[in-house]
Amino acid sequence: MLESLKKQDSVVYNLVKSEINRQKNGLCMIPSENHASVAVLEAMGTPLSNKYSEGYPGKRYYTGNQFIDQIENLAIERAKKLFKADHANVQPNAGSTANQAVYFAMLNVGDKAMGMDLSHGGHLTHGSPVNFSGKLYNMIHYGVEKDTERINYDKLAELAHKEKPKMIISGATAYPREIDFDKFTKIAHEIGAVHLADVSHIVGLILGGVHKDCSSADIVMTTTHKTLRGPRSAIILCKEKFAKQIDKAVFPGLQGGPMEHVIAAKAVCFEEAMKPDFKPYQEQIKKNAAILAKVLGDNGIRIISRGTDNHLVLIDATSVGITGKIGSTALEEAGIYTNRNTIPFETRSPFDPSGIRMGTPSLTTRGMKEGEMEQAGEFITSVLKDPGNADLKKGIRKNVEKLTVEFPIYKEFD
Repeated sequence: MLESLKKQDSVVYNLVKSEINRQKNGLCMIPSENHASVAVLEAMGTPLSNKYSEGYPGKRYYTGNQFIDQIENLAIERAKKLFKADHANVQPNAGSTANQAVYFAMLNVGDKAMGMDLSHGGHLTHGSPVNFSGKLYNMIHYGVEKDTERINYDKLAELAHKEKPKMIISGATAYPREIDFDKFTKIAHEIGAVHLADVSHIVGLILGGVHKDCSSADIVMTTTHKTLRGPRSAIILCKEKFAKQIDKAVFPGLQGGPMEHVIAAKAVCFEEAMKPDFKPYQEQIKKNAAILAKVLGDNGIRIISRGTDNHLVLIDATSVGITGKIGSTALEEAGIYTNRNTIPFETRSPFDPSGIRMGTPSLTTRGMKEGEMEQAGEFITSVLKDPGNADLKKGIRKNVEKLTVEFPIYKEFD
């Protein structure tokens, strides 16, 4: 693979190869990342990218879409089957724009909505003041309790009944505990609101049956990478009564021609998620995260909410006397990739916060299990407790490379 690229543009080829080797030789532990299958990557690299297909299957504004329509319809039908959904729109290009489409479909500018506070684990598009969602809408935020660092559903209900938002957004980007989507739906419907479940991070766990289901939500948005292990993109699922509003908001509301090569890759990953090995894979992601949290906690690192129910672990780096930025940078130097992150009731700047977020989807894709998570936890602990030790980081990087050799990925790109 990549031979044509090598001949045409050696500069780009060498950079691509360097990135592939970085992924191969390091521990990719950013919970929003995963290693898509070669089949998914191949689908994205096809001449489907050449085709404009504004509109929807059977209702295009360009000719020559007879095969494109079949591909997009296949992705739609597979998504509906996989999620047991009434309607699926597979055209959104990213989770943020998919959430934006839902907002445009269900709210007017200035309307009140309720989402999780960014510093408590929510996403930028759940109402952060620096994001379109916080700029265009009257956003009310819920968060976690200070003592448990978990959502209190009774308090959430009280806030919803007091504020009466038109839409309640569930889901998170840095919340390590299980989310009860049925409770969100009940609270939303009690006040006549719509429930949008953003399951981008935990979608694979839900489909694998190791996280509470989200089907009670009126609208579900999910990215298609992360635990779903597909292309970096998104879809929107909804009850039939919201289908026309959602479709109109995506096109022509926000997007022009959809990326049909990526939609083909979505169809491939939906098929992969229906294979028998998908559920054991999701079970292992969860087991691996639990072991990772235990090892770190046993080594004196404070774990936010004292553990995890899903694919990610959020730690308080200040518990070992450093910041999230110092810790994540030191880990990168040792070949371990995580991201600095705010923690609930953060006292530091988002640019240099207290926390570090890490997850297990990519390592699980490589075939790593509990034993390897114990090793990874020990590597991480050593670095975080002595982040300035260059010799230590060099030694751990060598050990990381030895471990990755035992669990190779992308032999096709050798």
